[in-house]
Formats: sequence, C-alpha cells, structure tokens
Amino acid sequence: MILHTEISGHGKPLVLLHSGGMTGSTEYIEQTEFFVERGYMVIRPDLRGHGKSGGSIERYFSHCAKDIYETLEHLQVDSCHIAGVSVGGVAALLFAKYYPEKADSLCFSGIFPIKPDNWDELSKEEAAAHEQLFENEEAVAFLNEIHGNNDWKALLHSFQAEDFYPFEEIGDVGNLTVPTLCLVGEKHNMEVSAAITFQDKNPNIHMAVIPFAGHLVHREQPDLYSHTFESFLNIYQKTISQGVS
Repeated sequence: MILHTEISGHGKPLVLLHSGGMTGSTEYIEQTEFFVERGYMVIRPDLRGHGKSGGSIERYFSHCAKDIYETLEHLQVDSCHIAGVSVGGVAALLFAKYYPEKADSLCFSGIFPIKPDNWDELSKEEAAAHEQLFENEEAVAFLNEIHGNNDWKALLHSFQAEDFYPFEEIGDVGNLTVPTLCLVGEKHNMEVSAAITFQDKNPNIHMAVIPFAGHLVHREQPDLYSHTFESFLNIYQKTISQGVS
C-alpha cells in the first residue's frame, strides 16, 4: 500500500516515522527543518490507519514495513536513511530488517526488544490514558481533523491487543547489518535498559542517551535529537567514504 507522505527539501532521502496516533505532518517538524537545511530530502509518511493513509489495522506491523517499501518504490527512492519513534520506531526497525538494501542507516527510539515484566500494567495505564483522551473535547477535535476518515479511536484501542507488539521480531537483531543508532531519553529507565539489551544482542547497534527527555525524545529535546542523529549520519558517511577510498 502506498502511504500518504509529506516531502520537504532535496538531497539524500531521510524517512521519519511518527509515533502512534500522530501523523507525518504533526511530528518531526523541527528535525525536518534541521535536515532540509543540511541537504536532505525528508520524507514523512502517515503510517497505515493514520492521517491520510488508509489500510487495515489488523496484524498491524506485518504490513508496515511493506507499506514503506512500496511507498519508496512509488517515489522512486532507491535507498534512504530511516528513523522512527515508538510505533514508528518498530516500523523503521522491521523495514531495515526486511529490506536492508533499502536502508542506508537506521535510528529508532522508544521500543523494546523483550517484553518488560510489568507490560500488562503499562498497557492498562495506557488504556486508561486513552479513555481520558477520548473525553478531552479539544484533543478529540484535533485528532478528528488530522486523521480524516480514519477511525483513530479504534486504532488506539488496537494498540492494547495482547499480540500487538511484535517482541520476538524486534528482539531478533543479531543479524542486523544496517548501521544503527538507538536514541533514548534518560528519564525513561526502561528504555535505557532496552537500549543496553539491543547492544547486548548486536554490538554494532550504537546507543545515545539524551538528557532531560523521556519516551518522545525527538519532541522533548528536538535540538539534541537532531544534532546527535546528524553526528551519527556524518560518522556513517565518513566510514563509507574511507571504505571507498
């Protein structure tokens, strides 16, 4: 399925994948401006069921990587750097696993390679937060506007399904060869531990801990996120240049 996309700038393609419940146009705004100024073409898709992208939300992540692949094929993008946060982070990782020839580098935030012991409790807390959200008239009006004909309430409910989160696939990174950075906020101890676990599973996965940030590190510390991500990309480009020479 071809996803609706926001495209800014010209140059090396950089795909940025939003968190659950958001859209390509409502997230990574600061990062888009930052990387466009540095010669990147920033591509921000609406993941299926979000924004202006349709598609079934059943077996969600089994479709996401293929959606991104088909969208890039439609845009005639041979390869790209790809980054995502939370739900978008899962989609970015699976894309890099399934289509490594398409991913020049990978950056993800806010995802887990193994199921936390308190996952059920966390899911209940998230479900309660969603119920509060549904009663917030201003938030509901905003989400109705950005998601158009999509049933965003059903989408958020689907995140609570027992088999929604593909821990086994996320944790299977031992053979991942794409240059990878895991960016986490220091305030979220579970995600810092998750980043260390990713490194234990594959020493080639790099980690950066951003101070004064939690789960949505790109939104809470956009400048630090952008500069850290840029440094990673510059090191990658330098390594490629040295390899060629």
